[in-house]
Amino acid sequence: MTNSLADLLALHSVPGMGPVRLRQILTYFENDAAAAWQESNAWGHIPEISADVCQSLQRSKLEVEPQKVYDCFLQSGACVVTLEDEAYPSALKDILDPPPLLFYKGTLPQDDDICVAMIGSRSSTSYGKQVGEILSRDLAKMGIWVIGGMARGIDSICHEGALKAGGKTVAVLGTGIDIPYPRENAALYQQIILNGAVVSELPVGSPALPQHFPMRNRIISGLSRGVVVIEAGAKSGTLLTVDHALEQNRDIFTVPGPITSPMSRGTNNLIRMGIKIVLSSKDIYEEYLPYGAMLPKKSAKDKERFTGQEKEILDLMTLPVHFDDLLRQVNLTPQKLASLLTIWEIRGIISQLPGKYYHRITKDI
Repeated sequence: MTNSLADLLALHSVPGMGPVRLRQILTYFENDAAAAWQESNAWGHIPEISADVCQSLQRSKLEVEPQKVYDCFLQSGACVVTLEDEAYPSALKDILDPPPLLFYKGTLPQDDDICVAMIGSRSSTSYGKQVGEILSRDLAKMGIWVIGGMARGIDSICHEGALKAGGKTVAVLGTGIDIPYPRENAALYQQIILNGAVVSELPVGSPALPQHFPMRNRIISGLSRGVVVIEAGAKSGTLLTVDHALEQNRDIFTVPGPITSPMSRGTNNLIRMGIKIVLSSKDIYEEYLPYGAMLPKKSAKDKERFTGQEKEILDLMTLPVHFDDLLRQVNLTPQKLASLLTIWEIRGIISQLPGKYYHRITKDI
């Protein structure tokens, strides 16, 4: 078994191999990794692999030492599952191009766990950060696993929100399983391992290269039943994950944002396309939990805290009031007021009525 795993890890580490070619080679050798490694001259008989590609792979194979690769894997402290293993996540196994090997640290979600990806821009606004924390916290409290990429911005905020709520989260890395990235997330990386898992399809020691991150996006959506887009620009890389989610037949949700914010153009465009709008965590969890399920009641320490100015604004909404009338009475820009109202709407503090009228729901502030 050890020798077979060493050969499998060596095959996986051949420069230029990639998940598709590795699956083709393993299929040809009926998943016998030792034979696939030792009989590399037969790679040229595989119809899907051209002669040029085969020669390139065979040259690259000379750079790889199976025992050294195996020792590095052991030193990483990670576990690995293959497509043939029962522990391999079923949801990921069903996508078009699942990773042949999945490295992980921590505990993977089980097939009956509900997993939802929370994604967004690295250049997140204060509005996006607030919404990401609210939604991830609420979903985690319901037992939903939050899936993300541990990137700067929205991804990190959502991982942290789930952890603060005592929930579970999974970070899909664009590096080897042994390399926390970005570096400032090293502590977050360790916290996630203790309360979920970090996963990667890349060989141990793989650095953070630009081409790795678009590839890992298919795993983020593949592990999830649904994908929530918190914030994204018109041409954001976040939308690549949405493309994967559409191909994988995953549910897609999006959070509306201020029309004046460049970081909301991508999400608002998704709404225009007919993607389901998220105005509160209830819009997400109702898709997956039994009908009538409710969020946990807040304890005294969870009570909303408002500044003096926020209380004054809320007092203006004891009866329905138009946005323009509010704007005339408060010392805020239209963008800041719109962001504040949207966040309160997501939290269930106020409701928006037709015609841009707003009404306070929460009585005790």
